[in-house]
Amino acid sequence: MKTNEDKIDDTVLALLSLTAHHEGFVTRAWKGHDWDVMDRLFQKGWIDDPKGKAKSVVFTEEGLKRSQELFRLMFEE
Repeated sequence: MKTNEDKIDDTVLALLSLTAHHEGFVTRAWKGHDWDVMDRLFQKGWIDDPKGKAKSVVFTEEGLKRSQELFRLMFEE
């Protein structure tokens, strides 16, 4: 069985919105997810580079909008 990485990436991006918090002009989220997924989200342009010692990651403007949209689609009734 082949894993659909795009579905996994969308789900993780949606879940990142649960821990989103604003710091000035940026929005951060805790990065406690699989490193491969986080790297793919970076490559897709949804988050800044997750590598480093920070425990959170910065959303890009487009990534934050997509994260919130995906969360609504997947989890709101």
